[in-house]
Amino acid sequence: MTQIIGAPFKYIQGSGEVSRLGLYCSQLGAKGVYAVVDPFVRSLYGEEITRSFEQHSVALVQEEFRGECSIEQVERIVSAAQAAVNSNVIVGIGGGKTLDTAKAVSHFAGLPVVLVPTVASTDAPCSALSVLYTEDGQLDCYLPLRRNPDMVIADVDIIAKAPPRLLAAGMGDALSTYYEARACRSAGAVTQAGGSSSIAAFALARACHDTLIAYGAEALRDCREGIGSEAVGRIVEANIYLSGIGFESGGLAAAHAIHNGLTLLEECRHMLHGEKVAFATLAQLMLEQAPAEEIAEATAFCRMAGLPVTLGELGLSAAKTDRLMIAAEASCAADNPMGNMPFAVSPQQVLDAMLAADRQGQQAS
Repeated sequence: MTQIIGAPFKYIQGSGEVSRLGLYCSQLGAKGVYAVVDPFVRSLYGEEITRSFEQHSVALVQEEFRGECSIEQVERIVSAAQAAVNSNVIVGIGGGKTLDTAKAVSHFAGLPVVLVPTVASTDAPCSALSVLYTEDGQLDCYLPLRRNPDMVIADVDIIAKAPPRLLAAGMGDALSTYYEARACRSAGAVTQAGGSSSIAAFALARACHDTLIAYGAEALRDCREGIGSEAVGRIVEANIYLSGIGFESGGLAAAHAIHNGLTLLEECRHMLHGEKVAFATLAQLMLEQAPAEEIAEATAFCRMAGLPVTLGELGLSAAKTDRLMIAAEASCAADNPMGNMPFAVSPQQVLDAMLAADRQGQQAS
């Protein structure tokens, strides 16, 4: 089968990068930029962002992102961007949903997109995919995009000052990358990039796992102090780039399928994407009957990072199997990546795996 690797045209990571946004956009030939910006980020860095574009004579319109990453929001912003004079580049600045919205706007408007993640809470920035939700927060659909972002710019100093919970959630999302890529490779599954897994994609997924284990604890300690250290930089790269390329070109499997099912349950809707993925990763390992030492390592990592290892920590109850079965059944739907597992999976097996992961987590507590 054809092997395909998807990646942004350019990935830039360093200190003080937000002050160079105008330069980077001018290199893309931007005459004007329509920026979708998280309101909290704008309150902190709005003047610096504006000054950067003024220095390079690039017109800037900033739209504060509010609400959900929904098709309704995307269509509204596309209309606004197309009405803005000289705006020929879309920029997204903020967290995962802000960036997914900017990518979707770029897709429908037919314009280049530059993404500036201000947290490392998901691996969304590098992919040719936007995850759309309904207005009330339920998963709506995966929107495949024509291409990966033109630029992804990660300012480690800004990311280090974000709440440590967000970096930890990104680590939970990234933790799934290797295990899902391994399952897809074994199954010969078609990845999100449209081909089979390659040596390069699998190597990046493996490097993602190894970087998390080696630097995760140190990075979280530094992040609690707001320090953009080498360890934080390595985890930023793992969460955003290694996981982003690893999941898209290596493939998704049970962990993200179970996460998608969990989004249907009100009880855990307050949890972050990567927090749900972390527990779902443990459930995937149970589903695979992975070696005990591998399950123990993943559970210990999640415990260290403050990620949920029990159903109770997700806001769910092991006793309410009828509720859990809703998520289990949804995870096995035809439009979820459970079909990328190297063996057939039933909702009952998913339920049993979630309960087994819960028991393992309670023993590790």
